[in-house]
Amino acid sequence: MPEFDPIPQASESVAAAIIDAAMHVHMTLGPGLLESVYEACLCHDLHKRGVSFVRQLELPILYDNIRLESGLRIDILAADCVIVELKSVETILPVHEAQLLTYLKLSNKRLGLLLNFNVPLMKHGIKRMVL
Repeated sequence: MPEFDPIPQASESVAAAIIDAAMHVHMTLGPGLLESVYEACLCHDLHKRGVSFVRQLELPILYDNIRLESGLRIDILAADCVIVELKSVETILPVHEAQLLTYLKLSNKRLGLLLNFNVPLMKHGIKRMVL
């Protein structure tokens, strides 16, 4: 079994701030809104917490040694180390997890959070993924 370096503490701190902000947004708004609403509110909360981020970051792919604009977009890249993929769906499906894993691979990032806001309790809508 291959050994991986641990996730840096700075990345863990960013992830903790994102989760805390997501819980605050969910507690304030509740489930049932559009993903774009949660994204805007989460970004506002991250800004208030001093967490740097880029929203709707285009993610090109490298195919056959050519950089191609693919239409892929990362919902939020926080502090250049944590990818956040937002959902507001009844159930997280394997395709949602595969999407985040693909974004991690294509961006060479190791830590991602899949956040589903359409749940009664936010703690049940958080999936942490590590490469």
